[in-house]
Amino acid sequence: MGLYLNPGNRAFTISSNDDIYVDKSDLISFTNNRIDKQHRYICVSRPRRFGKSMAAEMLLAYYDKNCISENLFKKLHISNDKSYSVHLNKYDVIYLDMQQILEDSGKLDNFIPYLQNEVISELDEEYPGIIKPGEKSLPKALAVTFSKTSNINKGFIIIIDEWDCIFREAKNKFDIHKKYLDFLKNLFKGRTYIKLAYMTGILPIKKYGSHSALNVFDEFSMTNPSILSSYTGFTENEVMDLCRKHNMDFNEMQYWYNGYLFDDEMHIYNPESVVKAILRKKFISYWTRTETYEALKIYIDMNFDGLKDNIIKMLCGNSIKISTDTFQNDMTTFASKDDVLTLLVHLGYLAYNYNSKEVFIPNHEIEEEFTIATKSSNWNEIIKSITLSEKLLEATLALKSGKVAEIIDEIHMATVSILQYNNENSLACVISLAYYSAKKDYIIHREFPTGNGFADLVFIPRKNIEKPAIIVELKWNITAEGAIKQIKEKKYISSLKEYSGKLIIAGINYNKKDKKHECILETIYK
Repeated sequence: MGLYLNPGNRAFTISSNDDIYVDKSDLISFTNNRIDKQHRYICVSRPRRFGKSMAAEMLLAYYDKNCISENLFKKLHISNDKSYSVHLNKYDVIYLDMQQILEDSGKLDNFIPYLQNEVISELDEEYPGIIKPGEKSLPKALAVTFSKTSNINKGFIIIIDEWDCIFREAKNKFDIHKKYLDFLKNLFKGRTYIKLAYMTGILPIKKYGSHSALNVFDEFSMTNPSILSSYTGFTENEVMDLCRKHNMDFNEMQYWYNGYLFDDEMHIYNPESVVKAILRKKFISYWTRTETYEALKIYIDMNFDGLKDNIIKMLCGNSIKISTDTFQNDMTTFASKDDVLTLLVHLGYLAYNYNSKEVFIPNHEIEEEFTIATKSSNWNEIIKSITLSEKLLEATLALKSGKVAEIIDEIHMATVSILQYNNENSLACVISLAYYSAKKDYIIHREFPTGNGFADLVFIPRKNIEKPAIIVELKWNITAEGAIKQIKEKKYISSLKEYSGKLIIAGINYNKKDKKHECILETIYK
């Protein structure tokens, strides 16, 4: 057992022993089906904290021929698969945590020579007398070893974690990037000694123009997870099961950590945040501010052609159409706001709907990160709006119609320089931002279905919050009275089937002539 060649199953043993463990072993069925085939090269890119390393450690524990891992897997889903015993602990596995190797090598220029030397040394120990003394090329050492030991060596499985660390740690060292990609290309392309290659990282494989530098790999990313969607994080059913088992409020879990949408049905949760919420019995932001937090600040400050406007719209609950095609899969080459927004998807700060080609802020945890970033970036429009939003909710609950209209006017004036204000949709965006602070006490629904249309905004009090529900109807250059009338005539109130008690209805209108908002508030009991 070495550090790189067949390092064992200890890491996965520790993970699977956790009180909160979600079985993702069906992934092994997928990788087993790729062994020794043309499409045996797999690259999975995910944000930090989304279980990349655990999946890599699971594959290592399953394939490593120097392990006896049957007890680890016999109760997991994979044990029922027909391929289970065929490949269990049958291969030489080279496991490379590139982040750790980079740190151990001491400096960037020494990274690749250090990696090759260390792995070749372990190969020489495992298969003495095969590799020529002084050999410095890992691809050549692997090829020679495989050709001369094929009677006992079925081929190598190579698992690489944090494959893209070079592009994150040395953003502008383009010569280092090229040497690294050349090394990987030489390691993989056309090599018959590889039975399977599995790489994980935050970024997809680096592009040059429209082409991938490692085009042998089949990629599964945050913008196109394809058939590996369910292995990205925790699925909704998995989170529901965890909430039942650990007596946690599923609705709150959903509000804080859900939102990574890959198709019309697949909702993915941030796994580490879910686990920490269960362990600590507390719903807060567990997002770790590593270098990606500083990246978020830098990128939103770039403000490419309307990026700032888009961020504010997303904070209001809107989705933004983007093209991911020009993103070069690095952290430096940006030609448009679409490239920045695409990077934020890969970093986990935005979710991407593959069907609609839109990005949005996935959940409250990430929403808080954007709010912190905009405050620290001196986005005075946002800071003022969020500060005023607390006063707005107080005025609404106190039925102070004039005060509500006055505060909305102030928030509109604060954001008028960056938000076009020309229809009911833009009014809805401003009102959503105006009630931003209400999210801590309310679940807020936009375009709430009522059976007779859609209510613009509906506020449902969170569990154990003793405040009235609120229905808001918006009008553009009509009347606030007309908004109130619509709420009553279309019986929006009856659509709140699981709510009873005091309820506030609010009609808000924007008058184009005097550029002022007007508001009418009424109390109703349901």
